[in-house]
Amino acid sequence: MSKKKYDVIVVGTGPTGIFTVLEILKKEKNLDILMLEKGKDISKRECPMKQNPGMGCVNCDSCSVVSGWGGAGAYSDGKLSLSPKIGGYLEEYIGLKNLKELIQYADQIYLNFGAPERIFGLDTSKIEDTKAKAIKSNLKFIPAKLRHLGTGYTRTVLGNMKEFIKQKGVEIKFKTNVVKFIIDDDKVKGVETKSKDRYYGDYIVTAPGRENAQWLSSLAPQLGINTTVNPVDIGVRVETSSVIAEQLTENLYESKLIYQTPTFDDKVRTFCMSPYGEVVHENNQGLITVNGHSHSDIKTENTNFALLVSKTFTEPFHEPTTYGKNIAKLANLLGGGVIIQRLGDLLDGHRSTPVRIGRGIIEPTLKEATPGDLSLVFPYRHLKGIIEMLEALDNLAPGLYSRDTLLYGVEVKFYSNRIEVNNNLETKINNLYTAGDGAGITRGLMQASVSGIVIARDIISKGN
Repeated sequence: MSKKKYDVIVVGTGPTGIFTVLEILKKEKNLDILMLEKGKDISKRECPMKQNPGMGCVNCDSCSVVSGWGGAGAYSDGKLSLSPKIGGYLEEYIGLKNLKELIQYADQIYLNFGAPERIFGLDTSKIEDTKAKAIKSNLKFIPAKLRHLGTGYTRTVLGNMKEFIKQKGVEIKFKTNVVKFIIDDDKVKGVETKSKDRYYGDYIVTAPGRENAQWLSSLAPQLGINTTVNPVDIGVRVETSSVIAEQLTENLYESKLIYQTPTFDDKVRTFCMSPYGEVVHENNQGLITVNGHSHSDIKTENTNFALLVSKTFTEPFHEPTTYGKNIAKLANLLGGGVIIQRLGDLLDGHRSTPVRIGRGIIEPTLKEATPGDLSLVFPYRHLKGIIEMLEALDNLAPGLYSRDTLLYGVEVKFYSNRIEVNNNLETKINNLYTAGDGAGITRGLMQASVSGIVIARDIISKGN
């Protein structure tokens, strides 16, 4: 029978939660730690749609693709960005120098638990060549070193971390959905679950990930915690031949490119390139959205990546997540899930059909996607920006702006309204910490991991 009182309670077992605990265990040997997770253990995270091809989403209580041990990162492409300029806003809290040092520190921890040695993005001649081509196309190229784990092997590394944490005596409870915090006199005392169980702790760390970003944002006003509106990123996943995309991926693994569109001056960016990968769907806050994976041991003939249009809203609107969800909801309504369309069909102004896609040279890797018309889903402004970005990218990867290039929609990144915290990632509620993607502070595996280290060190300093 589990205890009810702990030194530290961590809500969420994504990279922020995991690295919080790993750092505490490294510095403090005698703290009682409880980890609470809404989803399942990593060994039990299986999506019914993956097990039964052609089956639709069954709306599991907790989506195994984005929830459970390792968070959404367990099913992600497993990219560890080693650049402090990519993956979040931590520099604003801890400074550039400290962030660089902690990225190296966290990277070594990943290596200790089995991450591969190879780093992409070290070929300076390739970087300079890509940068020159990008400038000529009015694209901003951001060089970035990264360590790629690969979908599947990411789970191995995260599994190794879990076994280590368990061996150190940390209690982990799965299928435990925390719904609120217990606060007394501006100090956190514990948490309450959906089943009305209460667990008390001196320090509470909440790292709910993207799936529960809206839950955390909704609690903030109740606790008197301010939030700021982050941009919302909405777009498509592009799939093309790996031969065409190798100009963007060879030696670099992925090219980080930003474009200011000529028509509306909107920011469009590449995201999560998956060389020789597959397009997948995931249950994202009750909606079926699209993503991409590259496996460490399975290769396809295609490469996919996201093109995301970033939009920052001003007063009076302050619900960017709701905006993104409604666009994804429209795609689900029209297509029963993810919609796929040939670029040529989109440009011609008619929907794609199985026959039109079948006669193209790019074979879709997401077989369950419904041929349709993305112009019925996206606002004109978004779609125009995506098309203009594809035209610009064709200068770097000739053949990308092809009639047979495939577009899947919708891909949307629900980066929550950013929760107000101090430089140690503590909220105005004493001893209540929050970080990670769900808090709107990070946007990727590495900075989410680093945020856990920052939190752990502050907790340890208070104990001393």
